[in-house]
Amino acid sequence: MILYIAEKPSLGRAIADVLPKPHKKGEGFITAANGDCVSWCIGHLLEQAEPDAYDAAFKSWKLEHLPIIPQTWQLKPKPKTRSQLTVLRKLVKQASSIVNAGDPDREGQLLVDEVISYLGVKGNKLNDVQRLLISDLNPQAVKRALGQLRSNREFIPLSTSALARSRADWLYGMNMTRAYTIQGKKVGYQGVLSVGRVQTPLLGLVVRRDDEIADFKPKSFYEVLAHLVTDQQQTFSAKWQPSEACQPYMDEDGRVLAKGLAENVVKRIHGQPAEVTKLEAKDKRQNSPLPYSLSALQIDAAKRFGLSAKEVLDTCQSLYERHKLITYPRSDSRYLPKDQHSLAPKVLDAVLNGAAGLVDGCDVPNAKLKSKAWDDSKVDAHHAIVPTEKVANLSSLSSNEAKLYQHIARQYLAQFYPAYIYAETTVEVTIAGGLFATKARQDKSLGWKQLFKRVATASHTNTHSNNSEDDNDDAVQSLPPLVKGQILQCERGELLEKMTQAPKHFTDATLLGAMTGISRYVTNSDIKKILKETDGLGTEATRAGIIELLFKRGYSVRQGKSILATPVGIGLIRSLPESATTPDMTALWENSLDAISQKRLKYDAFMQPLLSQLDNLITQASSQLPSALQGVASPHKGAKKLFKKKAIASTRSSFKSTTTPRTKAQTKR
Repeated sequence: MILYIAEKPSLGRAIADVLPKPHKKGEGFITAANGDCVSWCIGHLLEQAEPDAYDAAFKSWKLEHLPIIPQTWQLKPKPKTRSQLTVLRKLVKQASSIVNAGDPDREGQLLVDEVISYLGVKGNKLNDVQRLLISDLNPQAVKRALGQLRSNREFIPLSTSALARSRADWLYGMNMTRAYTIQGKKVGYQGVLSVGRVQTPLLGLVVRRDDEIADFKPKSFYEVLAHLVTDQQQTFSAKWQPSEACQPYMDEDGRVLAKGLAENVVKRIHGQPAEVTKLEAKDKRQNSPLPYSLSALQIDAAKRFGLSAKEVLDTCQSLYERHKLITYPRSDSRYLPKDQHSLAPKVLDAVLNGAAGLVDGCDVPNAKLKSKAWDDSKVDAHHAIVPTEKVANLSSLSSNEAKLYQHIARQYLAQFYPAYIYAETTVEVTIAGGLFATKARQDKSLGWKQLFKRVATASHTNTHSNNSEDDNDDAVQSLPPLVKGQILQCERGELLEKMTQAPKHFTDATLLGAMTGISRYVTNSDIKKILKETDGLGTEATRAGIIELLFKRGYSVRQGKSILATPVGIGLIRSLPESATTPDMTALWENSLDAISQKRLKYDAFMQPLLSQLDNLITQASSQLPSALQGVASPHKGAKKLFKKKAIASTRSSFKSTTTPRTKAQTKR
């Protein structure tokens, strides 16, 4: 009997649907006509044991106990799902072979692996476990996946990476939370001070941004426009480009701060001849935007539709599990496997039948085109989020479901259109020894852009930023026919007085953007060199939850679209050492976890430095009081016990761990 263990019931049912019928449904499993069986987890069936499981003394929170570091890690069944674990225990014993059908990511890999290990699967039976990767719950896609089973051993690095992440999070979160909660009581703070590897640096970003805004002092800066006219009375404008001689009067961003200098330029160019000293016209091409990863979709949906990260994730889960209209949504990839290109005609037909309005007034997509999104080297356990072969009934979807389905579908359609081609003209004009410049753009072939011409956006096809060149505001004006050396007339100069703007408060979109490209916010230059631009905080599956966690714990609040820190959040950040509040350490951890999954780093090489670092952090916490929290009320005042219980439970659920046969030797400190 083959036993398929899915991550959740919906995936289990999708697998069972394509197995031989008739089926027999049991409590927590489905048996096919050929005797094979499908069962499932319900998320994590196991959780990290509480500290007092290692030593009863740890039930009391005391500084002298810290840091608590398990010598041998222990797991225990989660009370609410204990019955399902019992079902799996029986089925695992009966099975001749097992298939891990966890979600196609590192957490999905570990989630099933930890159950297989906990239930005592060993020897050849363990070595022969296979891996089923499903990213589309429609029957035809599940059948294809069943024909492409791989050895589960191929995914040991992915599971080890998840194991290292979960243990590191438990060690850091449990110990730091206890240390600062204990110290907080000494200054009168009545509540649990939850400290986490990802949530705390994220809160630090919000607090520092709020501080920058509060401390910001606006200043005036000046620009000069030259309004030019040809002999044929055609007009256009060009902007002054200050020379090196103006540097003493400019800020670090190249803005002129001296009004007198700009006024002098206005006077000098008034009524003067202007020579076209540079004229350069180039045809440029912009490839189609890549399909979405979850974070890219969350960022874009926040900007276009005002949806929170959690709303996008929840809606996508519904489109995937309930409606089966999109592929696996918790993906960090924006690429597709080449062999999936053969499905393009069917997927395109489904999109055009269900959401024909996406191509109104557009050319028909060409299924034979293959954009740069089709790249096997950039696809591992999961691929970009794309529509499935199922035809959508938009009227049966909620408003958010319809919006996001069409948004995902449009991005997929773009892969089957040619590049956007435009002519860009750069003009430089010299007036009275001063240099003025402008650009203009002229569409030559819209290509994929015709799909987006009716999409309202404040950021000008922001979803395509990784394919496009920077758009320039100057490019919107049209230019008259010009030739190099042509003499024009400067009718007048115009002085523009502007004010520097404070940074903006974080929003869901910008905070997610920070999390997915955290290297921009890392302060340590040595760490910055190690990181890639794509290294981030958290994972696709956890980022929305981490942002929401800051609200639940009272550390941040929403004001409209803005996300601001509360007094408790500010006090916590100002009480912690800088290393705990900046993303440097966490970003380095994420980089190392990725290296483990790629077999470039071993588990011990990641864990041992972490334990030394934890010792130092606890020593530092013990030696100083969080005075910034003195007089600050807990966000859950009057519900201290409940808050403490929830915080501990949340910490446990966030920092899940396991012991597997392949890492037993690594469970010793």
